[in-house]
Amino acid sequence: MSDNKDNKSKTPPPAGGSGGVVTGKALDWKLLRRVMRYVKPYNVTFIISAFLTVFLAASALVQPILMQKTLDNYILKDDYNGLVFIVELMVGMLIIQTIAQYYQTYLTNSLGQSVIRDLRIDIFNHITSLRLKYFDRTPIGILITRTVSDLETIADIFSEGLISIMGDMLLLIAVISYMLFRDWRLALITLIPMPFLFLSTYVFKEAIKSAFQEVRTQVAQLNTFLAEHISGISIIQVFAREHQEMRKFKVVNEKYRDANIRSNWYYSIFFPVVEILFACCMALLVWYGCKRILSDQQMKAISPTPDPISPGDILGFILCLNILFRPIRQLADKFNTLQMGMVGADRIFKVLDTDEVAVNAGKLKPTDLQGEIEFKNVWFAYNDENWVLKDINFHVKPGKTLALVGATGAGKSSTINILNRFYEIAKGSVLIDGRDIREYDVNYLRARIATVIQDVFLFTDTIANNISLNNQGITREQVIAAAKDVGAHEFIERLPGGYDYNVMERGATLSAGQAQLISFIRALVYNPTILVLDEATSSVDTETELLIQNAISKLMQGRTAIVIAHRLSTIQNADKIIVLDHGEIKETGTHQQLLRIENGYYRKLYDLQFNSAGISR
Repeated sequence: MSDNKDNKSKTPPPAGGSGGVVTGKALDWKLLRRVMRYVKPYNVTFIISAFLTVFLAASALVQPILMQKTLDNYILKDDYNGLVFIVELMVGMLIIQTIAQYYQTYLTNSLGQSVIRDLRIDIFNHITSLRLKYFDRTPIGILITRTVSDLETIADIFSEGLISIMGDMLLLIAVISYMLFRDWRLALITLIPMPFLFLSTYVFKEAIKSAFQEVRTQVAQLNTFLAEHISGISIIQVFAREHQEMRKFKVVNEKYRDANIRSNWYYSIFFPVVEILFACCMALLVWYGCKRILSDQQMKAISPTPDPISPGDILGFILCLNILFRPIRQLADKFNTLQMGMVGADRIFKVLDTDEVAVNAGKLKPTDLQGEIEFKNVWFAYNDENWVLKDINFHVKPGKTLALVGATGAGKSSTINILNRFYEIAKGSVLIDGRDIREYDVNYLRARIATVIQDVFLFTDTIANNISLNNQGITREQVIAAAKDVGAHEFIERLPGGYDYNVMERGATLSAGQAQLISFIRALVYNPTILVLDEATSSVDTETELLIQNAISKLMQGRTAIVIAHRLSTIQNADKIIVLDHGEIKETGTHQQLLRIENGYYRKLYDLQFNSAGISR
């Protein structure tokens, strides 16, 4: 997808795509530094977690040292009192390690969840500020994946990635250093298979990284498919497409399953290889260690051995190998957890860096907005120069009503979309009260333009909250008063719970007419200066339309109104009617003026609607 005209916006990831794969150490560190900025408010938690990680790595060496001392100094020498003391010491050390492990695990997970909570707030706030153009080309399932699933991988950076890897690396260095210090010859012989282990770990890390990226891609595709098909479930059922769509879902689901199976396949190879190499290390330890002990005993009969090896050393090395291989088994997985966290961060920051927001550089917030609207030589296109509006000019005086009519695709809805600054025009200017709309604060501007559309969206909430949109400045009394003005109070009162009735997702428990009435109450209660009605009565029955027409008359009093309607009967009293065709203004005038134009666009539309139905003018 191409950038915007300022060449500043980042291209969103394609549907189902990886959204950008983190490659190269420089980019990894850059992303990591950016993620770490979200850690700053929790620096104390991070420092304590890091300290506990270092402590646990160092304390892991205590066990083999104590076991070596126990066997050599107390068990083999029948020192019961010393044995009791060393056991008490080991129990005390175990309790301390358990407490440290508890707090380390709790704090690292708490840190990760706190970071993604802040990130999720930032990304949701950013998504809600994006222009509609971004959502036109970005599947909702992709954004859901970014906001939920990809963010969870960032939490793993702290709970299973960065801090955990740091602890494992310290543990490896500490154990190997101790083994070399204790007996360098025994250590070198024992660790002969280690280069093969590190090589296999690297190969596994690279393979599983590719597999994980494929899993993330398939998750995005699955979420996109589900979000789209669940939203369109009524169409699927109306056209009896359940079996066909199920076949499509099976394909998507199988790809997700196969991606997970591939990742598990790498694990099924890697872990047995680690176990084989561990067994080789253990075999070399037992062989060389026992050989040294026997050799030392034979030499002891002749002369003292300068560097003897004891059974305690063998036991200590066995425990060291167990400690050594435990993090190695998980290290490759943790590196990939960290890498996937970086991939998730890359995807999240791509969304956060998307520059497709309405530039809110305006400062104007007049206390009294009159509502005068003027379009001057406006050109607008959704894509490049495929013009939807071409050199549009019109003027609406405060308190007057403008009606826009025309065939589907004529550019009617685009006109009101750019008035709200959901999209930016390419050429020309749009003025309100003689000032360019870009000079107004965006939030101020939109708060004074109420738009009622055909496809009413209601949230899973009460009717009262759907009307006020949880605006604390709107009281229940104002909501009820607006409902009475619209004529919807009686039907709301008949619902279980009245204004506290939960309408469920997208208003599924209400009829189209009831939902439309609620949208009118919502517009009225916000007391807008400019009212926009986009096919607001096209999906309601005749009885409800009469209610809405009465509500519209009340709603329009003292307000500038732009009405888009296919039903010409609803706009006959408009002060001015503009006929659009393929983005151009073809005719302008009142209802009676336009009817007098022989073979005019408006006259033809009127005849099609009324004469074809046998209704005379």
